[in-house]
Amino acid sequence: MYAEENMTKQKLFLEKESYVIRGAAINTRKNLGSGQKEIVYKNDFAEELNYREVSFSREKPICIYSVRTGKKIGTYIPDFIIINKIIVEAKATQTVSKRDIDQLYYYLRNSRYELGFLINFGGERLYIKRIIYTNENKPWYKRKNETK
Repeated sequence: MYAEENMTKQKLFLEKESYVIRGAAINTRKNLGSGQKEIVYKNDFAEELNYREVSFSREKPICIYSVRTGKKIGTYIPDFIIINKIIVEAKATQTVSKRDIDQLYYYLRNSRYELGFLINFGGERLYIKRIIYTNENKPWYKRKNETK
């Protein structure tokens, strides 16, 4: 079996939820076009999620804990937490930088969330990047399981 065929037969991680997020992002971009402020895109994206009856939180803090001691060492504040499972970080820039991608990566790496989306509404085209970082690959998770 070819790799392409195998990919189409595999189930996407949180597939239904991913399609809903993509659909909301696409509609937000259709509604507003390019050139808006980031907050305008975030507000419209929230309306699209509400319209689809998707539960979400905005700017919900994620506590970061030391791998060694378990003490709180910091806090991240992503733009959206969707259905208490998915992080969404929204941007409104001409291009997506490595720093933007790294920001989402760090949110996932240091939290229990395993799926994240970076959505840039501000470029020439809508940009959606989906990142999966499963818990068993995270340093804090490995450390937690070593002590058991």
